Amino acid sequence: MNKIAILYQSEPPPMKDGILKPMKPGGYSDSGADIANELIANNLPVVTPVKKPNPSEDKDWVFPDSKIGIEDALSNGANIFWLNTVIYKNHPIEYFFDRGIQIIGQTPSSVDKFDDKMFTNNLLKSNDIPIPKSELITKDKLLNQSLDINFPLVLKPIRGRGSQGVVKIDNQKELINKADTLFSENKFGDTLYVEQYLSGQEITITVMPKGNYLINNQDKSFMNHWCLPAVKRFNHDNGIAPYNGLVAVMENSEVLEEHELNSKHIQDVYRHCTKAAELIGIKAPIRIDCRSDSTGTYYLFDLNMKPNMTGPSRPQRINQDSLSLLAARKIGWNYFDLLNNMVNQKWSPSM
Repeated sequence: MNKIAILYQSEPPPMKDGILKPMKPGGYSDSGADIANELIANNLPVVTPVKKPNPSEDKDWVFPDSKIGIEDALSNGANIFWLNTVIYKNHPIEYFFDRGIQIIGQTPSSVDKFDDKMFTNNLLKSNDIPIPKSELITKDKLLNQSLDINFPLVLKPIRGRGSQGVVKIDNQKELINKADTLFSENKFGDTLYVEQYLSGQEITITVMPKGNYLINNQDKSFMNHWCLPAVKRFNHDNGIAPYNGLVAVMENSEVLEEHELNSKHIQDVYRHCTKAAELIGIKAPIRIDCRSDSTGTYYLFDLNMKPNMTGPSRPQRINQDSLSLLAARKIGWNYFDLLNNMVNQKWSPSM
């Protein structure tokens, strides 16, 4: 019998080429507990580290993504692992790929590669996918570095998490001050990047992998990657969408109106997003943030290999719809429908 274990991030990922990816407090155990609770409530077999998990205790529902944590899940009968964690090349889960397990999530090697936003942007640009103009900022050249991008611009971590560390910059002095602060805090490593600031509407698009899905009680087969309806973001803080750890996305996000969803600009950006997903070879949903210029043309500015999958499965979490869940509701899915369709896209490392 198949049994699912949800993994959470138990320690920060290793530094890569001088770049750090900061760890979220709790390591996504909150969304992992949301997922486990919802699956169990709908009679899917999920193993937990505690026999009678407490809905208010996140880590009662999820296993750490360490070798010991994975072994514990295996000993409890798990053979499907939901990678609700930050993965990378040589992540502990790889040591169990020969144990006949199945995976919900991306491959560690692809996340290791495409979590580098500059690498990914260059790949997209070389394949004629519109992205904002961007340049690297290094700690040792900060004071003497000249940029070929006009202000205002956006300063970002290369391996960031959501909008953490992202800030709009209006002039050179502000750039030096903000970058110096980020370098001094050493949360993101010794290299950052700046990109062209786009003044138009911001949207986020969840791209689903090709496969078989259940939509409105009908089986539907997708031979190519496909998009959930676009969600617009609003109530920005100085031009930047606030970090969802501080402001619930339900308070500043909603699916576009029908006429917007059917517009040429949105249909064009859907095509760019599915092309990006094809280039990356996704095995689970990704979320791509996009923003338009003054003409309404959308640019892809942030590709998230592990979209947040929080949801209202516990009494204290009723306002925790993720951006992907907001989009999924538009096609008639509830939280369980979204999760169950993700489970159905599980894959075997031996394939």
